[in-house]
Amino acid sequence: MGSLESGNKIPEIRFTKLFINGEFVDSISGKTFETIDPRNGEVIARIAEGENADIDLAVKAAREAFDHGPWPRMSGYARGRIMMKYADLVEERGEELAMLDALDAGKLFGLVKAVDIPGAAAQLRYFSGAADKIHGETLKLSSEFQGYTLREPMGVVGHIIPWNFPITMFFMKVAPALAAGCTMVVKPAEQTPLSALYCAHLAKLAGIPDGVINVVTGFGSTAGSAVASHMDIDKVSFTGSTEVGRKIMKAAGESNLKHVSLELGGKSPLIIFEDADVDVAATLALNGILLNKGEVCVASSRVFVQEGIYDELVKKLAEKAKSWVVGDPLDPKSQQGPQVDKKQFEKVLAYIGHGKREGATLLTGGKQYGNKGYYIEPTVFTDVKDHMLIAKDEIFGPVLSLMKFKTIEEAIERANNTRYGLAAGIVTKDINIANTVSRSIRAGTIWINCYFAFDVDAPFGGYKMSGFGKDHGIEGLYKYTHLKTVVTPIFNSPWL
Repeated sequence: MGSLESGNKIPEIRFTKLFINGEFVDSISGKTFETIDPRNGEVIARIAEGENADIDLAVKAAREAFDHGPWPRMSGYARGRIMMKYADLVEERGEELAMLDALDAGKLFGLVKAVDIPGAAAQLRYFSGAADKIHGETLKLSSEFQGYTLREPMGVVGHIIPWNFPITMFFMKVAPALAAGCTMVVKPAEQTPLSALYCAHLAKLAGIPDGVINVVTGFGSTAGSAVASHMDIDKVSFTGSTEVGRKIMKAAGESNLKHVSLELGGKSPLIIFEDADVDVAATLALNGILLNKGEVCVASSRVFVQEGIYDELVKKLAEKAKSWVVGDPLDPKSQQGPQVDKKQFEKVLAYIGHGKREGATLLTGGKQYGNKGYYIEPTVFTDVKDHMLIAKDEIFGPVLSLMKFKTIEEAIERANNTRYGLAAGIVTKDINIANTVSRSIRAGTIWINCYFAFDVDAPFGGYKMSGFGKDHGIEGLYKYTHLKTVVTPIFNSPWL
């Protein structure tokens, strides 16, 4: 275990107001809310609390920018040039951005700087390159008509982003929407508003026109709800819980039937077959649940191990978990920081209590780490049964459920026995097993002999109650476009 103190210098919090139509402004009500440092429960800053009236102003600015502004009327090449400059600014200010997510979300500063910041810049650069390659098709019609399709920007988009990867999720949504020519209102999670406001500032510096990106901080029940139900928002893109995803779909249906894309919860299985290298498998399993303190939608929270190597893998997992370093996210030695806030901290501890009461065996962890902040020990349960809450519910914390299986068929059936379908992992040296299982698991992403192998070119999204719609890749761009068919008659053509 590690230290809960760090000598890193905390930066001045420069942006705490709403960003609407290119300016930082107070909320109409004048209300603010606290954003909390999960390392110690102390207040970092007070942030403007946007509500319905503020969302109205932001949508009005975005609508004006879409209907009459230059952004959707620029060539894709011109939009791409500005997005490239935006990417450069994100990298140049990467250290300050990384510090904001470390303070606000309890994320490891070093990891955000090494992974999230380059990843955000890569999102912008990938979609900047795609902005002038949004093509329709020429249609081969069966009578004397010619037809073609156009892909047009969808309009004003509402992005509601989660607290576990604030910078990553901001650009996962904003970058393709910008490339498509959309304008937008971003509602960051109330737990982690700081980096979104800073990213809005960088958008202005990059030359993105006023009104194209608006950021309204506030609570999901007010500002988020206003986005989902707004009559002048054309699409809402949401990443978060399945429970809130249902509410967003309902609000969209009861308002203007806006387009909706949802990336929701997960209870991802990692299936380890007995031909696997046990040390490699144990590392994949532990990293799969402890990365970002388990606050990952695709965390490998259900690990199925074939019976021939089960006991050996349990031993390896225990060794690795006990040497895992929990500590201040600003300390480079730390491997795990605090949960994002007190509510999530208490939720995770409550699920650990459920696991004990339902008869699972606690192999490691199970308690708060230290006496200050929202730190939880890496927790591994063995003897977990499929009906237990810790095996069914998305915990979103450093809690691993370990289960034994005999046959491939059993592993497939039990892995699919979940309401979720976001991702899964397979560890085997047998290509036939890998092929069979990867095609049998009902999940949007399957990783074979790896985990968390994300790439901006690889579409990402769920099956079942993990949502619908894809982020990343060309599919992630096209979801911010309308497909239009244009047909005209042709006369006296020598061919059809």
